[in-house]
Amino acid sequence: MIPRVHDMGHDTRGLVAYLYGPGKAEEHINPHLVAAWDSQAPDPVPNSKATYGDLQRLLDQPVMALPESARPDEYVWHLSVRAAPEDPILTDEQWADIARRMVAATGIAPEGDDAACRWAAVRHADDHIHIVATVVREDGRQARIRQDGARSQTEARKVEIDYGLRRLNVGDGTAAKHPTSAERHKADRQGKERTPREELRETVRRAAAGVASEEEFFDRLAAAGLLIRQRTAPSGDLLGYKVALPDDRNEDQEPIYYSGSTLAPDLSLPRIRKRWADDLTGHHSDAATDRSSSSPRISPSAARRQATTAVWQAVLILDQGDDAQIAAHLAAAGEVLDALAKTSAAHTRRELRDAAWAFERATRSHIQAERGHDRALRQAARDLVYGGPALGRGEDGATTAMLIDMAFFLVSAAAHWHAKKEHAQQAAAARQAADHLRAAYQAAAPLHLGVMHQRGRRLSHPLQRKQAANLRRAVPELAEQILAEPGWHALAATLADVANAGHDPAALLAEAAERRELETAESISDVMVWRLRRLADLPADASTGPESGTTKGVSTGQTRKKATPPSQNASATRTGAREPRR
Repeated sequence: MIPRVHDMGHDTRGLVAYLYGPGKAEEHINPHLVAAWDSQAPDPVPNSKATYGDLQRLLDQPVMALPESARPDEYVWHLSVRAAPEDPILTDEQWADIARRMVAATGIAPEGDDAACRWAAVRHADDHIHIVATVVREDGRQARIRQDGARSQTEARKVEIDYGLRRLNVGDGTAAKHPTSAERHKADRQGKERTPREELRETVRRAAAGVASEEEFFDRLAAAGLLIRQRTAPSGDLLGYKVALPDDRNEDQEPIYYSGSTLAPDLSLPRIRKRWADDLTGHHSDAATDRSSSSPRISPSAARRQATTAVWQAVLILDQGDDAQIAAHLAAAGEVLDALAKTSAAHTRRELRDAAWAFERATRSHIQAERGHDRALRQAARDLVYGGPALGRGEDGATTAMLIDMAFFLVSAAAHWHAKKEHAQQAAAARQAADHLRAAYQAAAPLHLGVMHQRGRRLSHPLQRKQAANLRRAVPELAEQILAEPGWHALAATLADVANAGHDPAALLAEAAERRELETAESISDVMVWRLRRLADLPADASTGPESGTTKGVSTGQTRKKATPPSQNASATRTGAREPRR
């Protein structure tokens, strides 16, 4: 059940007229009173303006009884209460009880208070009611309604239990503002999936992903097709910005602008500036992340490999870091998902977009982020953007699957951390993002795992038995389960590639298995394929590879080769970061 306190107003008659009228899209059905401060309160005739005044005058009576100088400028209080889509249709009597509980909880009409405010609850749809009240009490004092939004939410959780309704997660006030009913109705009329507020929020978040300067940020907004207004001080300093969609206009055909802070708390200009300001004073200086703001062109596959490494390292922080570091990494992980969604191929784009959209809620909490530690993730987001769109095939398609696989583990770890901190909404959002990432992985991985599967089946029987022996030696407790999985042949092919690259397959397999427990993985063999290919610095795309058991001068018992990795990124993968369950 979702209660929403609307902005205070001064026009009781106008609000009553709206509630009893047809609605902006003829969506109001049979408007009628379900409860009020007085059981004899008049119930206006729907769509009959002549009858609205009776209810309005009675609601306003305590306000009008005050001297004009003592009347508050805004005295009309408005609360809407909406049931979840899957909830049963409640009766008028049930909605009446909910209305009485809401006005009591918020301070409008405390139970047993004979001098409380006047109020009325109107129902014009199956799934919600509106409560209108005037905040001057019968005794002339103003009602104490501070924190009325939080109190209504607390009462809604109790109502859900008492009526057996869907139980929503408790928020902490850090969520982005939801679209208004008017915005949703407008989007529905125009046949749009999301409201302009939501579309702008997503576009601005993508523009801010990995951004390194103010100029770059506004260039990205302009390139995305948004209309931009900048707010400047008399000195010429930039104070803020607003954005609008070119086709979202008011009745006067003027663009409807939203400020960054209105879209989401972390999209205000000062908060976005803090990202690159912290990059300049951050604690890290390793070559893999300490690049100039010009960001040289990088291939999509290289960008994805480097992002996989950064995400892998971030998982270790979620396991072992302090809360401030974790909060920073979660915010930066959101940038990586935004950048990945922006550059994804068509067959994964929708799920990755939905994953980034869901995870946005998991990037914010009341825990203050300690910026600077998250530079590797922010650079990864930047590289993904500058690497450009992936085609979804070949090496960039395979590295996309590898990155999605690792992002799934990071998001799952985020859900676990938020749950421990009792951040219910954030934990639920992270779990939802994990579901979308799982679906994206299932769309991205089969082509590339299928190639490895066929190569594994073509391995000679002696070599297949040899790789099975390596498996039993490295992970005896999981070996039989892995051998029974459909993905075993792809893992066998990868183990052959590992041997040809100069590593001991059993040693590297044991190292990969120690990264984190695998008991809950849907396919252990799939997970191990990507871990091994990352650890051994093998191409993610295995379209070409060993067709026999020959190795390049490496004996069966040889230990893992101690060679200089071909890139800084490759060496960074050997950090010992553990992965969360899948």
